[in-house]
Amino acid sequence: MNTGPARGMRDFLPEDLRRRQYVMAVIAEVYQQYGFEPLETPAVENIETLLGKYGDEGDRLIFRILKRGEAAETGQADLALRYDLTVPLARVVAEYRARLPKFFKRYQMQPVWRADRPQKGRFREFYQCDVDAIGSTSMVVEAELLGAAGDVLQRLGFSGYMLRLNHRQVLSGLLDAGGVPVGQHGDALIALDKLDKIGRDGVARELADRGISADGAARLLETFAPSGADAASTEAAAWNAQTLARVTTLLDGRAAEGVAQLTSILSLVAAAPVGAHVRLDPSLARGLSYYTGAIFEISVPDLAGSLGGGGRYDGLIGMFLGEAVPAAGISLGLERILVVMAERGMFPAHIGADAADVMVTIWNADGIADALALAAELRASGLRVEVYPEPDKLGKQFRYAASRSIPCVTVVGDDERTQGWVSVKHLPTASQQGHPRAEVAQAIRTLTARTHHG
Repeated sequence: MNTGPARGMRDFLPEDLRRRQYVMAVIAEVYQQYGFEPLETPAVENIETLLGKYGDEGDRLIFRILKRGEAAETGQADLALRYDLTVPLARVVAEYRARLPKFFKRYQMQPVWRADRPQKGRFREFYQCDVDAIGSTSMVVEAELLGAAGDVLQRLGFSGYMLRLNHRQVLSGLLDAGGVPVGQHGDALIALDKLDKIGRDGVARELADRGISADGAARLLETFAPSGADAASTEAAAWNAQTLARVTTLLDGRAAEGVAQLTSILSLVAAAPVGAHVRLDPSLARGLSYYTGAIFEISVPDLAGSLGGGGRYDGLIGMFLGEAVPAAGISLGLERILVVMAERGMFPAHIGADAADVMVTIWNADGIADALALAAELRASGLRVEVYPEPDKLGKQFRYAASRSIPCVTVVGDDERTQGWVSVKHLPTASQQGHPRAEVAQAIRTLTARTHHG
């Protein structure tokens, strides 16, 4: 029997899961500091909830669930696994609108599923970490979303990241100015959205495959991504001013509202710490069809693809509610963040390394009850404690603790138990010292702090 997980799915062993929990805890803490509240939705949605919200390409990747019982023989599906967290949020807002605040701010960290072709860094099941604000058309929302995303990345140790910013109206205006017929806007956007993944030549080929002439493709590429332009090496304010001026000239009066909104967002973030990382990028398209306004994507050096993205989607909730409800959000790609942090050695030394702070050894059968009592005392003081489950040679118990990367081990022999003393061995330095039982927890805390911080 094949004991591996299904293709595109993964098992997470303890070390992996500790790293995931660390990153998710940082994300949740930052989101809460911005006033966002937690939300969870079911893994399974009615299929009509999802269909028609992601464009043709997205609809093909929805994991459908066949009808149960005799109806399964028809091959029809009435349910589907959650494709993202945004459409379920829109459904929740429509369902509970009367119970939610006027300005509903939520964060959500749950798995989503896509029937995609698995490859490096791309899975069929993966977590999204979303933050969304419902109920306001103000560009303060976009500025706060960018600020929250920037704070998360800063807290995790990223420094050279870029928050790329664009607007769907501006995109459409530039496509019009580039001579692309309205009927081909969607095809052009799908191709342009892959610029950072397949490069200019790859996008040119894809544009040709989608029926856009070679001259038209060349004009589009020069419009959206001028030769020689390098946002990363140009100071943010200068880049944004130059790009906004160039785009405004190309648009020649088109998409005035989109230009005004981009100008407002850039003004609002300019004085904030995140402002140094925000870059206007006319080539940014974002593939999902529900975006209506500003869109953003997170890039880091030497990484094809993004660490997350989002934008404004004022029309989506109205598809469920029957009335317009403004909304905007950003999603952080947990899987990509974890891969990049692991490859670049960005995790704190103790994350994922140690299963516990201390292991309590068992001297002999008579000492089992006392070992459990000592473990309870140490846990009550806030330490993470593992008990070796059976009497054994001390050397064997020490080696086991070392294999688990547990830095401290307690030893209580018959004499020590009588006298109320505990020996603590610090495995990284091989030092061992006795302590009164009442002081042993503090001694272990001091030793583990030294282990974690050098």
